[in-house]
Amino acid sequence: MSNAWPELKFSEWQDTLATLHMWTQVVGKIRLRQTPLVNHWWNVPLYISARGLTTSAMPYKDRIFEIEFDFLEHELLIKCSDGSTTTLALRPQSVADFYAEVMSALRNLDMEIKIWTMPVEVPNPVRFTDDHEHKSYDREYANRFWRALVAMDEVLKEFRARFVGKVSPVHFFWGSFDLAVTRFSGRPAPPRENADVITREAYSHEVISHGFWPGNKDMEAAFYSYTAPEPAGLADTISQGKILPPQTFYSSELKEFFLPYDDVRESASPEKTLIDFCQTTYEAGANLANWDRASLERYFSTVRKKSQG
Repeated sequence: MSNAWPELKFSEWQDTLATLHMWTQVVGKIRLRQTPLVNHWWNVPLYISARGLTTSAMPYKDRIFEIEFDFLEHELLIKCSDGSTTTLALRPQSVADFYAEVMSALRNLDMEIKIWTMPVEVPNPVRFTDDHEHKSYDREYANRFWRALVAMDEVLKEFRARFVGKVSPVHFFWGSFDLAVTRFSGRPAPPRENADVITREAYSHEVISHGFWPGNKDMEAAFYSYTAPEPAGLADTISQGKILPPQTFYSSELKEFFLPYDDVRESASPEKTLIDFCQTTYEAGANLANWDRASLERYFSTVRKKSQG
């Protein structure tokens, strides 16, 4: 078993996960506020860094600044292009206190930034200013989570490199709290009825998306894949033997393929196992949806022969 793929048992870090989810939303909303809209909300995610998760550079008047979660020293770093820096300790504290500390630190750096304080994409949201329930921080599990993200980030970037069509960066969405990379066919998608503004922008075009989600009380951490719009017959590709590895299953409720993180972590080669999952679920969706694979893939012929042999 690779030490680069640490164990992530939901029951052991669910409180830390819930708190980190809210903390990343505070920081992510700062990025959302300071950056112009990029197609499909690509301006809002965080990115894997050498120490944790980062916003990357953001503008503020005549400066740029960056906010980074450091899961080695367990600090939140705010760094500015004029050389000014602030460091906040990551420790057990409520979301309300974290929000207040971050905003105070920004003001001390002469940055006045206002964000919408209501969390998104979570049930029963509580404003950051009023959230005193989520206040856990397990340093060991925060570090494990980041190390797992580092390992899979490298694999997903290799998978991304095979595609020459429109494709997203490998990025971390703080709303849904997942690492994702998304390929596009180049064709618009039919409008979704009653969709909110986030969903309309995210799924304006045909996509096949892959990523990692850390789980909940009903499902442990898992990798996922979905094709949107979903073509007829996609679920049947598992019984037809077209999807690898064999531990992959399909959720008819969520319309997604899932591969448990532990099955990747415990495999002889986690990197190959994850690549196989991404490649075969992509091929299943792309073939059934009639994507122009020959013009969209860098190694179309080579990859097709390998998947068939």
